[in-house]
Amino acid sequence: MINCNPHVKCADFYFGKLNMLCAIYKSKKKLGSYLYVADREDFSSVPSVLLEHFGKPELVMMFNLLGRKALHNVDCNEVLETIKHQGFYLQIAKQDDGLFNSLSEIK
Repeated sequence: MINCNPHVKCADFYFGKLNMLCAIYKSKKKLGSYLYVADREDFSSVPSVLLEHFGKPELVMMFNLLGRKALHNVDCNEVLETIKHQGFYLQIAKQDDGLFNSLSEIK
């Protein structure tokens, strides 16, 4: 595991390349919903109401947002910028039109 710089969450140089790792969790309650956070098991920036509706997050993988691989149905740059400003990124299933679609209402 890469040691994280305390000033830049989960960013480090590895083999001369900048890495920005994030942890991706899936929801057991909301099929197709994923929560991205900068540090594994750190949900301190995620609103408690969101976590309540999301359910217990289940780790899917650690992912390098600055790497060559792309994410499915979401732009890596959008995820990176949202995590930097908000502390987390929520990806919801396109067909889900419930509570998750208005994240601003549950903050």
